[in-house]
Amino acid sequence: MQLPAGVDLTAYRLVQEGLTNALKHSRAKRAEVLVRYSDDQVEVTVSDDGHGGGGGDGGGHGLVGMRERVTVYGGDLEAGPRPEGGYRLRARLPVAPA
Repeated sequence: MQLPAGVDLTAYRLVQEGLTNALKHSRAKRAEVLVRYSDDQVEVTVSDDGHGGGGGDGGGHGLVGMRERVTVYGGDLEAGPRPEGGYRLRARLPVAPA
Protein backbone atom coordinates (compact mmCIF):
# COMPACT_ATOMS: atom_id res chain seq x y z
CA MET A 1 0.00 0.00 0.00
CA GLN A 2 1.34 3.42 -0.98
CA LEU A 3 0.85 6.00 1.78
CA PRO A 4 0.45 9.71 1.09
CA ALA A 5 3.88 11.35 1.49
CA GLY A 6 2.93 13.38 4.59
CA VAL A 7 1.40 10.40 6.39
CA ASP A 8 4.43 8.26 5.49
CA LEU A 9 6.84 10.87 6.87
CA THR A 10 4.74 11.34 10.01
CA ALA A 11 4.73 7.59 10.71
CA TYR A 12 8.50 7.48 10.20
CA ARG A 13 9.06 10.43 12.55
CA LEU A 14 6.85 8.84 15.22
CA VAL A 15 8.93 5.67 15.16
CA GLN A 16 12.13 7.72 15.20
CA GLU A 17 10.99 9.83 18.17
CA GLY A 18 9.59 6.83 20.06
CA LEU A 19 12.84 4.90 19.74
CA THR A 20 14.91 7.96 20.63
CA ASN A 21 12.84 8.45 23.79
CA ALA A 22 13.19 4.77 24.71
CA LEU A 23 16.95 4.96 24.38
CA LYS A 24 17.72 8.40 25.78
CA HIS A 25 15.06 9.04 28.37
CA SER A 26 13.61 5.79 29.69
CA ARG A 27 16.81 3.71 29.53
CA ALA A 28 14.85 0.86 28.03
CA LYS A 29 16.54 -2.46 27.47
CA ARG A 30 13.96 -3.45 24.91
CA ALA A 31 11.67 -1.62 22.49
CA GLU A 32 9.10 -2.88 20.03
CA VAL A 33 7.72 -1.18 16.93
CA LEU A 34 4.40 -2.37 15.55
CA VAL A 35 2.89 -1.06 12.32
CA ARG A 36 -0.64 -2.03 11.35
CA TYR A 37 -2.51 -0.79 8.35
CA SER A 38 -5.79 -1.14 6.57
CA ASP A 39 -7.36 0.56 3.58
CA ASP A 40 -8.33 3.57 5.69
CA GLN A 41 -5.63 4.00 8.35
CA VAL A 42 -2.12 3.21 9.51
CA GLU A 43 -1.36 2.63 13.18
CA VAL A 44 2.14 2.94 14.62
CA THR A 45 2.99 1.77 18.15
CA VAL A 46 6.34 2.07 19.89
CA SER A 47 6.53 0.34 23.29
CA ASP A 48 9.45 -0.03 25.66
CA ASP A 49 10.31 -1.59 29.01
CA GLY A 50 12.05 1.47 30.43
CA HIS A 51 11.34 3.36 33.59
CA GLY A 52 11.09 6.90 32.23
CA GLY A 53 7.90 8.90 31.96
CA GLY A 54 8.37 9.52 28.25
CA GLY A 55 8.71 13.26 28.71
CA GLY A 56 12.48 13.31 28.59
CA ASP A 57 14.35 16.03 30.41
CA GLY A 58 11.78 18.68 29.58
CA GLY A 59 14.12 20.42 27.15
CA GLY A 60 12.51 19.22 23.93
CA HIS A 61 9.14 19.33 22.28
CA GLY A 62 8.89 15.65 21.34
CA LEU A 63 5.33 14.78 22.41
CA VAL A 64 3.95 18.21 21.55
CA GLY A 65 5.51 18.04 18.10
CA MET A 66 4.29 14.50 17.50
CA ARG A 67 0.76 15.41 18.58
CA GLU A 68 0.75 18.41 16.23
CA ARG A 69 2.06 16.33 13.33
CA VAL A 70 -0.58 13.66 13.85
CA THR A 71 -3.38 16.23 14.21
CA VAL A 72 -2.45 17.84 10.87
CA TYR A 73 -3.40 14.56 9.18
CA GLY A 74 -6.60 14.03 11.19
CA GLY A 75 -5.11 11.32 13.39
CA ASP A 76 -4.85 10.75 17.11
CA LEU A 77 -1.95 10.09 19.46
CA GLU A 78 -1.85 8.27 22.79
CA ALA A 79 1.27 8.34 24.92
CA GLY A 80 1.87 7.24 28.46
CA PRO A 81 3.06 4.60 30.89
CA ARG A 82 2.01 0.99 30.27
CA PRO A 83 0.24 -0.89 33.10
CA GLU A 84 2.91 -3.61 32.99
CA GLY A 85 5.73 -1.04 33.09
CA GLY A 86 7.49 0.90 30.41
CA TYR A 87 6.01 3.41 28.02
CA ARG A 88 3.84 3.28 24.90
CA LEU A 89 3.36 5.70 22.05
CA ARG A 90 0.50 4.89 19.66
CA ALA A 91 -0.71 6.93 16.71
CA ARG A 92 -3.49 6.31 14.24
CA LEU A 93 -3.34 8.17 10.95
CA PRO A 94 -6.04 8.13 8.30
CA VAL A 95 -4.77 7.25 4.84
CA ALA A 96 -7.30 9.50 3.07
CA PRO A 97 -7.04 13.27 3.58
CA ALA A 98 -8.90 14.59 6.63
